Amino acid sequence: MRTELQFSTHDLALTRFAVSPMQEVVTSLRALAHSPVPALHRRWAGQVRARLAAAGLDRGRLAAMVPPHGHLPDFLNPAPAGCSTTLAEELATITATGSEQVRADLDILAAEAGGRLPAALVPLHRDPAGQLPRLTAEIEAYWELALAPYWARIRALLAADVFHRSRQAAEHGTARMLNELHGTVRWDGTALLLEQRHCAVTRLTAGAGLLLVPSAFAWPRVLTRVLPPDPPQLVYPARGTAALWEERPGSAARTDALAAVLGRSRAQLLAELDSPASTTELARRTGLSPAAVSQHLTALRAAGLTSAHRAGHAVLSARTAVGDSLFDLNGQTFDRATSAERPAP
Repeated sequence: MRTELQFSTHDLALTRFAVSPMQEVVTSLRALAHSPVPALHRRWAGQVRARLAAAGLDRGRLAAMVPPHGHLPDFLNPAPAGCSTTLAEELATITATGSEQVRADLDILAAEAGGRLPAALVPLHRDPAGQLPRLTAEIEAYWELALAPYWARIRALLAADVFHRSRQAAEHGTARMLNELHGTVRWDGTALLLEQRHCAVTRLTAGAGLLLVPSAFAWPRVLTRVLPPDPPQLVYPARGTAALWEERPGSAARTDALAAVLGRSRAQLLAELDSPASTTELARRTGLSPAAVSQHLTALRAAGLTSAHRAGHAVLSARTAVGDSLFDLNGQTFDRATSAERPAP
């Protein structure tokens, strides 16, 4: 079925991009709810599932609100106020959601589940105002375990997508940018046509403009949210998602080059943090003592190259965007240098 969203010049003028942490929360939960998890995200899922199960987050309110198919509660994805909103800002909006909207979303979930609301969501339906703070606390716990250690990498992917689309619109026009968002999205000059949508969306039921939200976890689908007076949201798979969880090259030669600046142990730890890891795990991999690992991580964190995230009783370290850039730049620099030193054939 096809959805048609009518456009005016006013709507085009109000079209904008935004990065939404809550969209990544919801779409990543949906990826985990699938069996099996989409191949694109299995490496990530393999790392986070045990943490979520240990915290009971695989069977709580949040998990019950995001089934593998069907309706996603609109109130979980408020329209971002700016291009780069924070999770705290979105959680504040969620906490302030009116009871009528919460119950309307839960009623749809119940209808799709055969008329019965999951037991975990009954208290939320009965007392939205009293239960929403508990739900947002659960979202924060999920964020810390499943997304925060990876956010630098995810955020860089989303920012790169926004940059590409914005430049594309500037160089080739909005029509081309919209037409290349996704294979199911097409702009015909007067309307945005969305294939495989289940309901029509008109300007009588939608706010002005259009909010374009790239997502690392939406693949392979495009998701929509229409909740007046907010502008319609179009959540689409970000470019480059297929390579998001691939291990980045970290040859011994590259680590050697970085060691000249940071020291061998710290360079080795930075290389190992291609995926978040605990101090114990890093000690096992590198042969360093846990005390030495902790000391070096403190120095790397003070320099802004790594970050720390609590996961139950453990603390996971992860490379920051600065750490990623330094490691990648080191590899590129080394490759150029070695290439220049090779004799001509």
